[in-house]
Amino acid sequence: MPQVLTEQDGHVLTVTLNRPARRNSLTTSGLSRLADVWQEAALDTSVRAVVLTGAEGSFCTGMDLRGLAGDTGDEDGAAAADRAKTDPGFAYRGLLKTDRPTKPVIAAVEGHAIAGGLELLLGTDIRVAGEGARFGLSEARWALYPAGGGVVRLSRQIPYPVAADLMLTGRHIGAAEARQLGLIGHLVPDGMALETARGIAASVAANGPLAVEAIVRTLRHTAAMSEEDAFAFEQPDVARIFASDDAKEGPRAFAEKRPAVFHGR
Repeated sequence: MPQVLTEQDGHVLTVTLNRPARRNSLTTSGLSRLADVWQEAALDTSVRAVVLTGAEGSFCTGMDLRGLAGDTGDEDGAAAADRAKTDPGFAYRGLLKTDRPTKPVIAAVEGHAIAGGLELLLGTDIRVAGEGARFGLSEARWALYPAGGGVVRLSRQIPYPVAADLMLTGRHIGAAEARQLGLIGHLVPDGMALETARGIAASVAANGPLAVEAIVRTLRHTAAMSEEDAFAFEQPDVARIFASDDAKEGPRAFAEKRPAVFHGR
């Protein structure tokens, strides 16, 4: 059974973590496939937004600790191990730690987003969660380190004392608290996260793709910059976008009171 499923509807690609028997925990082969999916999404001009979710009521519970203890249940583990010899960074790319697709990623969370699952979530851009979702970085409880970007990103995305509390105690929080902290942006009834995320993705995908990608790039790369440096970073994109055909189509469609048709050029 594939550990990662993909389905494209129009300009929206849905990526589903698919190990429901183990609450969509991650294996090396699953991360290998995710790394490829992100690269494929970045290169595919027909993809303008990506939805990331988990199968059968759970988002992701991180690395499969049973697998680390020897019970992998990973039929493709040998192939991933071979890949690691020549491409040791694929796991971090799969987790969205060291590279992210140029397209916005919208997370749809039901159930658990724990450990590596939360680290994966921290690499997404827009986040929707069901009311019963749970979040946490509990690696320290098992004498492990959140190496998928969690220590750095969580402390930058929510208040530092709360991030330290979550990581050092290993406790989990509910969706309502996560929403209050700004860890997620949309709180919906259980079972509605995917539908809501797809609706958001469709709205994003209907916008000018060059503008969307440039906004994503600036958001991701300028957080630690001064305003002056950030403005300099965005300027080449500003010039390129305003000179594009899409930038002419948008105002024309507005004036003509019709939907815009963007071609990404």
